[in-house]
Amino acid sequence: IDLCKWIRLNDLQCVYPNVDIALRMYICTPATNCSAERSFSCLKRVKIYLRSTMSEERLNYLAILCIEKTILQDLDIKFVIDEFARRKASRKVF
Repeated sequence: IDLCKWIRLNDLQCVYPNVDIALRMYICTPATNCSAERSFSCLKRVKIYLRSTMSEERLNYLAILCIEKTILQDLDIKFVIDEFARRKASRKVF
């Protein structure tokens, strides 16, 4: 990172264009691809034998819920249930 900054500060990217590009590519390359592997392992847990008959859309939603479980844990479950019941209520108020 320091070398890339030094090349930029001294305006040497036109003198060493390939070095500049290679350094930027190296800096942007992640060390691992944990998030992709974590997503696939979550999908494997979600798609078990009993759920293999569900639709692709529902499977995608379950996988997203499994992957983003930190957001899911912060939700107020009572509010979600009440909101779902309010929207899906089949009773008419007279």
